[in-house]
Amino acid sequence: QVQLVESGGGLVQAGDSLRLSCAFSGRAFSTYAMAWFRQAPGKEREFVATIQWSGTLTYYADSVKGRFTISRDNAKDTVYLQMNNLKSGDTAVYYCAAVQSSGLGTLSPHNYHLWGQGTQVTVSS
Repeated sequence: QVQLVESGGGLVQAGDSLRLSCAFSGRAFSTYAMAWFRQAPGKEREFVATIQWSGTLTYYADSVKGRFTISRDNAKDTVYLQMNNLKSGDTAVYYCAAVQSSGLGTLSPHNYHLWGQGTQVTVSS
């Protein structure tokens, strides 16, 4: 059974950096496209970034482009989200998600069947 476990969230100040990790337990991590989503209180879950199984292709939401970097280490079955120059608008619970695909993951959360429990990121201004 595949499980995803996020870590690395916390309380930081605007302009700081954080790196989130998502550990994948199960088989065939390299057959999954991975993604990060986030959900702020009272808002819908929104797409942040996705990465292809090989790590070659990535795609970002406009709101984080140039500040966030998604990466993966298939030897460690882990996907990362490096977040730089954090803003108060980045405050949310961050979730990693997985879908078996040879390409990038999609922007819609409805297409992912595997989710982590989430990790809170709070950015104070």
